[in-house]
Amino acid sequence: MENKFGFVSLSGRTNVGKSTLLNSIFQKKIAITSRKPQTTRNRILGILTEKKSQIVFLDTPGVHLGYKRQLNKVMNKIASHCYEEVDLVLFLIDRFKWQKEEENILKSLKNLNKPVVLVINKIDRLRDKTKLLAFIKDISEKFNFLSIVPISALKKDNLMELKKVILNNLEVGPHHFPEDLLTEFSDNFYISEIIREKAINRLGDELPYRLNVVIEKINDSKKLKTIYAAVITESASQKGIILGKQGSMIKAIGTAARKELEKEFSKKVNLQLWVKANKNWTNDINKLKKFGLGADF
Repeated sequence: MENKFGFVSLSGRTNVGKSTLLNSIFQKKIAITSRKPQTTRNRILGILTEKKSQIVFLDTPGVHLGYKRQLNKVMNKIASHCYEEVDLVLFLIDRFKWQKEEENILKSLKNLNKPVVLVINKIDRLRDKTKLLAFIKDISEKFNFLSIVPISALKKDNLMELKKVILNNLEVGPHHFPEDLLTEFSDNFYISEIIREKAINRLGDELPYRLNVVIEKINDSKKLKTIYAAVITESASQKGIILGKQGSMIKAIGTAARKELEKEFSKKVNLQLWVKANKNWTNDINKLKKFGLGADF
């Protein structure tokens, strides 16, 4: 049997479960997750090597319609760029939700001339599974999908079938990455994403999308990793919300992040967090590039 290799994009609207699917496939946290939309900002590269096959997953930011800040425009460009370089697209939708966002994504995919697998996520929440067959029949008339696979990313239902569809459609070719490599991102990126996840899940609906996390320094020894990180927001008032009463919010964020990082690195972690206001950073292309967002565009 010859080696197989391919780039696979996880595409779809925000909050459809792309990061959860990636983490379930790897049985490890590769991408941060949240119930709130717009969580993913970078292309998360997950590398799955099994026997003779290597699949490289790109978890694109969800496509944002109607958002005019530079951050949203950059994220849309990242998502479009990912489409162009992949061999196969997994187009995720949420059960019976097919709205304007899905129509726009499908329109982009039609222009790509790439094979597309439609993945219907969150089927564990369906009470009447018979409705799924009718929905699949209707949706299959919109596009010549390579396959339509219903799954639950959270419950890991039908993921083996999805992997089989992907593997059957990979091209023969050499592996591009070492077998033991799971992601291309550095520890610094992983740490910053874990801190951002804990902040997002503890703050109000609007504030999380004005947040960024910058790792300023790491001191590493055999038994202890000391991390100095800044949580960046846009104004003094937002800074106050993140700090919380007598520092209670930033302490809760830090504690939750520290516990997860200690599991990941199998050692004690001393996490030093502080909050900085950086005015209007989400709408300033130069500041976005400084933070590693949109550097390629």
